Amino acid sequence: MNLPNKLTLLRVFLIPFFLLFMYINIPFHYAIGLVIFAAASITDALDGHIARKNNLVTNFGKFLDPLADKVLVIAALTVFVELDDVRMGAIPLIIISAREFMVSGLRLLAADGGVVVAAGIWGKLKTAFTMVTVVGILFWLSLCNDFSFGIPCSFRDAVDNVVIPVLIWASTALTVISGGVYLKGYWHLIDSDK
Repeated sequence: MNLPNKLTLLRVFLIPFFLLFMYINIPFHYAIGLVIFAAASITDALDGHIARKNNLVTNFGKFLDPLADKVLVIAALTVFVELDDVRMGAIPLIIISAREFMVSGLRLLAADGGVVVAAGIWGKLKTAFTMVTVVGILFWLSLCNDFSFGIPCSFRDAVDNVVIPVLIWASTALTVISGGVYLKGYWHLIDSDK
């Protein structure tokens, strides 16, 4: 197994540990979750770059890399919906999950026709922005809950009630746009007569 695929597998293996530390109530659990999520996000940036640069692209990597990204992000957003410390409703999670299912379905249809659906600029932008948003929220959770910095209530309320929802909805908007771009580009694969 080559290095990019090992990095992708590492990302998959980090997901349960991320979830564990997000739910377990021990000192600095949000900070540990942040470190794990950030490490997993870095493997996402590295594996594709190394694979393309060194001609190590494999079918295994093409399959597992986007799946690992989706599971990592959806796991984090699901945790945010459940946490009292984050003001996130289920609607962005449902929209983002639906887009991921749609794109995966398009990839399956394309693969059946011998077409490879490469990640476009909108998909990459969506993934990068969403991962940075998750890292930012995790950093904020860690700052507010794991450390005692005496953050003024008005500032905390502004971040909790304005900044975080804006970031989440911006991620959702990018998700919808990138999903629309994929759908438009591969609409010809969806034939209601087949």
